[in-house]
Amino acid sequence: MKTLLIASAIALSLTACSTTSPDVIQRGDAQRMSQVQDATVLSVRPVTVDGSQSGVGGVTGGVVGAVAGSSVGGRREGAVVGVIGAVVGAVVGNAIERNATREEAVEVVVQLRNGERRSVVQAKANESLYAGDAVVLVTTGGKTRVTRAPANTPNYR
Repeated sequence: MKTLLIASAIALSLTACSTTSPDVIQRGDAQRMSQVQDATVLSVRPVTVDGSQSGVGGVTGGVVGAVAGSSVGGRREGAVVGVIGAVVGAVVGNAIERNATREEAVEVVVQLRNGERRSVVQAKANESLYAGDAVVLVTTGGKTRVTRAPANTPNYR
């Protein structure tokens, strides 16, 4: 039972390390110049970002299932139940990882000043965006996030 709890805690802590939130900046993106584009929000709709299946949950579940199953009955029964426990544990661990890494997000459709339209999917942020809001698209390392434009943005045209 103790092994099960430790393995479950490790699997959950590893799957909780990722986010697409515009409020969280990845360490590698800090102190990097980013491209910024002005835009206007056309629409915002809720979406769900499917969870990942890195294999950590499956492997952890398989190990826990094998250990738990092998302790059942005698030597022969323990081996058979251990194999069954490993398979069931892997399936359950994979499902737990996928559900634990699923994120509620928003798809923000914007129109740039040149008339082009863009769509960005990002996790829900602390700020809410609505159609008509002035925003900036911040692109760093190939990833773009949408945030509300500063209120006193000068017009340099």
